[in-house]
Amino acid sequence: MIEAQAINHIGIAVRSIAAHQDFYERILGMRFEATETISDQKVNVGFFLIGQPGNEIRLELLEPTSNDSPVAKFIEKRGEGLHHIAYTVSNIQERIQQLKKAGIKMIDETPRRGAHHNLIAFLHPKSTGGVLTEICQPQSA
Repeated sequence: MIEAQAINHIGIAVRSIAAHQDFYERILGMRFEATETISDQKVNVGFFLIGQPGNEIRLELLEPTSNDSPVAKFIEKRGEGLHHIAYTVSNIQERIQQLKKAGIKMIDETPRRGAHHNLIAFLHPKSTGGVLTEICQPQSA
């Protein structure tokens, strides 16, 4: 059991953050927060917030920065759309070990840095009913 505390964010793969920004802001009423480049993952991330301040859910639009990025390969294979769901956890290293002991196949067996300086690890979709799942340990946790 990973003891998920909340949905941390939902990742959506897009070819262009700018091309989708109007939809998320004007049509859905989300608040644009910022963009961040995650160089080692070859992706720009656009952050959008929905919900009451202090109780928001974040959507992350994932825009590949090169043709060989995992997000570019995802879009090439499946098109734009839902990429992953991320859950907040504490002690991510311990959670990874628990998942492995439970027979969950991990993409990341060691946490790495993600957006907002979170520690992150991905679970393989073959172990999660086809849904790419991420666990996140916020910087403050």
